[in-house]
Amino acid sequence: MDDKIRVMLSEEEIAERIKEVAAQISKDYEGKKLHLICILKGGVFFTCELSKRITLPLTLDFMSVSSYGSGTVSSGIVKIVKDLDDPIEGKDVLIVEDIIDSGNTLSYLIEVLKQRNPNSIELCTLLDKPERRVKKQVQVKYTCFTVPDQFIIGYGLDYDQIYRNLPYIGVIEQQ
Repeated sequence: MDDKIRVMLSEEEIAERIKEVAAQISKDYEGKKLHLICILKGGVFFTCELSKRITLPLTLDFMSVSSYGSGTVSSGIVKIVKDLDDPIEGKDVLIVEDIIDSGNTLSYLIEVLKQRNPNSIELCTLLDKPERRVKKQVQVKYTCFTVPDQFIIGYGLDYDQIYRNLPYIGVIEQQ
């Protein structure tokens, strides 16, 4: 592709912040067995790096939840594309996302998961766009970076399924 990409957050900045957040999670969940739910596809890069740095016993599962079509704006319609493999009843659950903006998807997902009787549910995100939050009840416990309302790519975030593999967070510059 010929897109010009501006680096917003370097690979080194991301790694350092993930290490700090993992240390806080390890402290907060000390003595508990943590269950991470990675939200695919974008969350997989962040979840892998985060989980390697959490110093507690943990289990891991995956969900794919979609509210985007093939563009850059949420469709507003949420659907579960891939559900969990294992029950979460009685577990301390940490949902791991690449980015949270409007909160529509997470609001829906949290309500679905609460009905499965976990001990607790919290959110962890690599990137947060609070100025775009529509669902104010979506509270993020662990945030690596708060970012402006721009279309961001890299480190799991895509534009029509490309750029996920960039080792940094970038913005496509308009030409």
